[in-house]
Amino acid sequence: MNNDLIHHGMGGMLPTTNITGMSNMHMHRKLMMHMTFFWGKKTEILFLGWPDMYVLAFVFGISVLLEWLSHCRLMQSSTNNLPAGLVQTAMHAIRVGLAYMLMLAVMSFNGVVFLVAVAGHSIGFLLFGSRVFKKSEMSPYEKPSDLPPMSC
Repeated sequence: MNNDLIHHGMGGMLPTTNITGMSNMHMHRKLMMHMTFFWGKKTEILFLGWPDMYVLAFVFGISVLLEWLSHCRLMQSSTNNLPAGLVQTAMHAIRVGLAYMLMLAVMSFNGVVFLVAVAGHSIGFLLFGSRVFKKSEMSPYEKPSDLPPMSC
């Protein structure tokens, strides 16, 4: 039986030593993930070694890009549905991939990352989805975007 798998009490591990001489208590603390919101600066989000400002800018950019993809109209009405369907499928795949990446960043439970993601979605919606920058009213028959809205 492997001593590294033995748990003691409320989930604590018995201290054992591995081949490198590090105790598993030290390794367990190093790999611990937060399960509640926290406001610390020392965290790894998405990629190892990225400075905090890069991560925040990346999360903000993904949020704005997701709103743009959800409200953009790149394709004109055409008679050939195959190319249009392939473009829509590619755009959908990109949007879903970015949404999952953003979800993983928010699941770090870092409060600042959460607020930056919400701010990015808000700014993106203001720029691309709200009536603030619309030039004219859409008719009720006009399609609002190339992709259907994201649903939860």
